[in-house]
Amino acid sequence: MSDSHDTARTHYVNPAPFNPVEDEVLTPEQERYYQASQWRIMWWKFKSHKLALWSGIVLILFYLCVPFAEVIAPYTPNQRNSEHLYAPPQPVHLFHEGRLVGPFVYGQTSEVDMTVMKWVFKEDRTQVQPLRFLCLGDPYEFWGLVEARFHLVCPAEGGTLFLLGTDRLGRDQFSGLVYGARLSLTVGLVGVAIAIVLGLFFGGIAGYFGGVADSLIQRLIEIMRSLPELPLWMALSAALPVTWSPVWIYFGITIILGLLDWPGLARAVRSKLLSLREEEYARAAVLMGAKPSRVITRHLLPGFTSHIIASATLSIPSMILGETALSFLNLGLRRPSVSWGVLLNEAQNISVVTVYPWLMAPVIPIIIVVLAFNFLGDGLRDAADPYK
Repeated sequence: MSDSHDTARTHYVNPAPFNPVEDEVLTPEQERYYQASQWRIMWWKFKSHKLALWSGIVLILFYLCVPFAEVIAPYTPNQRNSEHLYAPPQPVHLFHEGRLVGPFVYGQTSEVDMTVMKWVFKEDRTQVQPLRFLCLGDPYEFWGLVEARFHLVCPAEGGTLFLLGTDRLGRDQFSGLVYGARLSLTVGLVGVAIAIVLGLFFGGIAGYFGGVADSLIQRLIEIMRSLPELPLWMALSAALPVTWSPVWIYFGITIILGLLDWPGLARAVRSKLLSLREEEYARAAVLMGAKPSRVITRHLLPGFTSHIIASATLSIPSMILGETALSFLNLGLRRPSVSWGVLLNEAQNISVVTVYPWLMAPVIPIIIVVLAFNFLGDGLRDAADPYK
């Protein structure tokens, strides 16, 4: 009995190497995922966020107006049409009296209504004005450097093309929107670039060194965040000299927006560095003699670069709205500079808006761009951690 009992308790050990996935067969999709880099996985996850993807496409289309504003706009932004003051929008038609003509607008006739003391425009269906594409129109200076006349679309010879109407001086609203995108969209990018540099600098110092430096930077951030944002913008913008050129005013506004937006990013950087500096690879870099600047820039910051990109994307809309608000209140950019806020400055009087509602047209691209940036930021934030 004893021998049989001992035999039953004998254990067999396979001398072959242990392979836990010996019988597991990976699909091509699984192999592709396991072999992909972190940035590729982030791109796959971002593509699955359809709203963020379409928002990115919309923003790309808007930003194409920045370098090619002169070509896209049929007029220069400050060109006056004395015979078309407060002219209503001219809709584009394809058919005239049942016959396909192609894209065209009808001419306008105007007369003064002495009852309400304003110009009244009527559509003249006897004037069919076909649009011209890839044409030579009003002259302009491309980027202020090269004189040119090439336009994407032009009015008919001797005709007009006011897709979004005109303002009190007969300036084309659509052309103003196209030119205004150049300043309104880039002010957010330049301001965010300044905020990123300051946020990484102060947040990196606070998160890596801690101690007195961290306490001082945190107190500075708390003081700045306790100040009301819009009144502070207004006060600093009003301090800009009125004798400055439009270019200097533009850079002054962007610097102000960037200087006031870095505290939020600095706190995000600090919280990340506080956790990452205790990781083994960071300690190993320190033991090998790496300087703090190298440890921060080469070992710690790349670990959450995607989070920085997402945070910066969500900060751009606030800067666009800030510039719009300042220009609307006549404390930011002014004519002859053109931005969406400058165009909205024409719509301050509610009585004017009720009579000429097309003056509120700049609100539409502002809403679209702000929503697109918010949706894009949400998608980037979700894709920032692709392994969740």
